[in-house]
Amino acid sequence: MKNLQIIETEKDYKKALQRIEQLFDVPKGTPESQELQILVLLVKKYEAENFDGISLPDPIDAIKVRMEDLGLKAKDLVPAIGDKGTVSKVLNRKIPLSLKMIRNLCQILGLPAEVLIQEIQCEVV
Repeated sequence: MKNLQIIETEKDYKKALQRIEQLFDVPKGTPESQELQILVLLVKKYEAENFDGISLPDPIDAIKVRMEDLGLKAKDLVPAIGDKGTVSKVLNRKIPLSLKMIRNLCQILGLPAEVLIQEIQCEVV
């Protein structure tokens, strides 16, 4: 295992990323795999402290993009959201997602719950 140290500078960070790339495919259970795991933790810590968090996409936009990716139409969301009218209201930001809808959409669309639980700006009806 190489000399591991806390990542304090951009130079240290780039060096750690290069080493991670070198170790990426090492077999599990080896000293190199342990080095890889420690480096990943150090990089995550550095990133959390030094980079602004990447904001999550808007829930409705994420649903629409995922529907397009999967070739789904609004009617395909009926099992997850409710009747066609409710699906339309959700996709047009007239009503917010319920917890049950979020759970169903996570399953059907494979979207992370963190994206879907964000507050949606609903239009005034």
